[in-house]
Parts: sequence; C-alpha cells; structure tokens
Amino acid sequence: MRIECPFCGPRDVGEFAYHGDATRRPEASTSDATQPFYQAVYLRDNPAGRHKELWYHAGGCRSWLSVTRDTRTHEIFGVTFAAEESS
Repeated sequence: MRIECPFCGPRDVGEFAYHGDATRRPEASTSDATQPFYQAVYLRDNPAGRHKELWYHAGGCRSWLSVTRDTRTHEIFGVTFAAEESS
C-alpha cells in the first residue's frame, strides 16, 4: 500500500504509523481525559469499508495525516494534514 503524503508525495506504508480512528479523538486538555483515551485506543470499532484514519509519517516529514481509506480493499480516497481538519 502506498500513501500520498501531501508534503513528500507517494510513499510506502512502511514509513507510516497507524494511530486509529480520526473521527473520534478525545480532548486531551480535560481533567478526565484518561477514560476517553482508553476507550478510543482499546475499545475501538473495526469498521469494514470507507473510514477516516489518523496516520503519522514517522519515516518522512513527521506529519500527522488524516487518511480516508477503504479497510476492505486498502484503496485510499484522500489524504490531508490532520491539523487542517481540526481548524
């Protein structure tokens, strides 16, 4: 699988680290953030089909990316910088 990094261009998936569901990230600044993070990391769904995921380009520009991918076929429909989606 190849991921098209917006900064580096197409790269092998080995350069990236998967970091879970990009649609439900808990707010880290709250005093009770431990339980929501536990649920988001360990009690997550395993959807079949198109899904938005959070990836880190560890072997490249070190950017956080939001990747829309079909989990059945691994077809990638879009990649954006994660910071652009939260603004």
